[in-house]
Amino acid sequence: MSKNKEANNGKPFEIPRPVFPKRAVITGGMPYGNKELHFGHVGGMFVFADTFARFMRDRIGKDNVIFVGGTDCYGSPIAEGWRVKVEKGEFEGSLEDFVQRNHDKQQATLDAYGISPNLFAASGLGRSKEIHAEVTDWFIRSLYNKGQLNKITTMQFYDEKAGMFLNGRQVIGKCPVEGCTSEKGYADECDLGHQYMPENLINPVSTLTGETPSMKPVTNWYFKLRDYEQLMKDWVEELKKRKDIRPVVWKTIDEFLKPPVIYVKREFEEKYKELAASMPAHEYLEEPKKPSFTIQFTALSDCDKACRILTENGIRYRTGKTLVPFRLTGNIEWGVPAPVMDGEEGLTVWVWPESLWAPISFTQTYLEKIGADREDWKKYWCSTDSTVYQFIGQDNIYFYGIAEPAMWMAQQEASEKTASPADGELQMPVIVANHHILFLDKKASSSGAVKPPMADDLLNHYTPEQLRMHWLGLGLGQRSVSFMPKPYNPDAKPEDADPVVKDGLLLSNVYNRMIRTAFYTTQKELDGIMPDNAPEEQFVADAKKAVLEYERHMSKFSFHQCTYVLDSYIRNGSKYMAKALNGEYEDKEQLRQSLANLFYIIRITGVLLHPMAPFGTEKLRDYLQVDERIWSWDTILEPLTYFTGTSHKLKFLPPRTDFFTRHESQFAAEDKEN
Repeated sequence: MSKNKEANNGKPFEIPRPVFPKRAVITGGMPYGNKELHFGHVGGMFVFADTFARFMRDRIGKDNVIFVGGTDCYGSPIAEGWRVKVEKGEFEGSLEDFVQRNHDKQQATLDAYGISPNLFAASGLGRSKEIHAEVTDWFIRSLYNKGQLNKITTMQFYDEKAGMFLNGRQVIGKCPVEGCTSEKGYADECDLGHQYMPENLINPVSTLTGETPSMKPVTNWYFKLRDYEQLMKDWVEELKKRKDIRPVVWKTIDEFLKPPVIYVKREFEEKYKELAASMPAHEYLEEPKKPSFTIQFTALSDCDKACRILTENGIRYRTGKTLVPFRLTGNIEWGVPAPVMDGEEGLTVWVWPESLWAPISFTQTYLEKIGADREDWKKYWCSTDSTVYQFIGQDNIYFYGIAEPAMWMAQQEASEKTASPADGELQMPVIVANHHILFLDKKASSSGAVKPPMADDLLNHYTPEQLRMHWLGLGLGQRSVSFMPKPYNPDAKPEDADPVVKDGLLLSNVYNRMIRTAFYTTQKELDGIMPDNAPEEQFVADAKKAVLEYERHMSKFSFHQCTYVLDSYIRNGSKYMAKALNGEYEDKEQLRQSLANLFYIIRITGVLLHPMAPFGTEKLRDYLQVDERIWSWDTILEPLTYFTGTSHKLKFLPPRTDFFTRHESQFAAEDKEN
């Protein structure tokens, strides 16, 4: 089908349109099962994934789109969170009970915000747990059979006082990666997603006893991530050319594709020179104006040996970002059982790798749930006719943008590995990474000093659609932006406008007024019968312009630009309404034509708004008395009469009915001020 003449009842578009796949999978980063959803989960990721999923359902057909998400049930943060709550008497029940409770709360929150996954599963609960275990076993065994795994013995933290190995979250120190400011470095990753070997963690402390832990050897399976360095470089070069890939994605990936380096403080330069000859071959990089100097290695193993020599001699240093072997297993009890290979028993799968293929598990779970063949998952994940869109926060780019694509490449035949998979192979995902959504100008984290509000708590002050429209308009695809809700802002003055309420006025005031004027005028003057007139040519042209701009921005995930398109289109429609429907209706035919034009504007706005504000637009569809075909982009420029026929009677609209409203607390605050 031509880009310029996609189905719109045969009507052509004059400019090239974005090309969308025949099928799509949309996923969102998985929230941990140790807590409810805070505003960052919803406002920083889920709302964007849901908006795009809803758009794609309208654009390519809902039967061709699978939106899956789920609770990340396993891992040390959850086990540790449960242990602490039980110890404090804040929870009674098993670890699985704890996860189930939080999963149910997360599901309820998503429902309240209109987040609409086909399946919100759980990696450790119910049928999705069983299927996820099967997929995990298959995925790891296939990597092993293709020779893509190494069995590596490393040192793991051990608390002598507690008499036990420490899991990832039971030890804390300072991240050793150069440039990282995180004070929450765990066993082998910090809270900002940087990876390192455990022995490089700075000033480790056991969270169980407060003691400095020792280190003892353990054996685990590692994916040969560094073997894919060149393929990853090729892939990044492809990403740099694409307009639908945000620069934060390929820039972050690029940082890890450099040779391994060590940064050493200048004060240790003389001591380093005494040791240089005993260290593996390396290059000293002259950077006189910097407070540290750099030594660069060809092999990661050489870099690791040098780190040990520096540590033994009391020299402080930081390692640079680079590809390190990606650990797949561990010895934490609460995890997906790892397959027994090469005699290694009793291991579980580390939570990060299994969360990367969890959406494949969830896709299979959903297909089984609707009575389809589970093997149909390949039509969505392995076909060149399909695309997987993964919505995440920028902190998780390392996992979704480096570890996952490399493992996807590894699933190809060893002799044909490529950055551009063929039909039938796991396709490279489109990574949609948002920048940080700050809270009151600070990076908020439920484990940090700045506690973010829970997503449910915000609904005590705002409607879901006020929040959805505000978050979509922030421009998180371009930069980190602060969320400044007035009820939570101690610096806000009574006369200050609430930015969330302000952004919602376009719908609660302007668009509402347009809809009500069209309905009430039709009820009063035309007995509630919608006029059959076709919209005038200029209104079709204006709609086409808005549709094409919106579609182009949506294809590049420029959600804030989509809100700008809607703002302009709605306000122009409001100006037309004020001029054309001013209460003087001596010419009934002119009235009918004006109403037909206005209903057309309302209809086009409704379609463009449907992915963003689902509650109000579905209410509009109900009162228009039309079926869901109205949302289809196959007939995007058709007037309402295309779906209703002639002499169509609208549902009666009672006085003062709102389709998009403000929260009741906002009216109370307004009355108090007056």
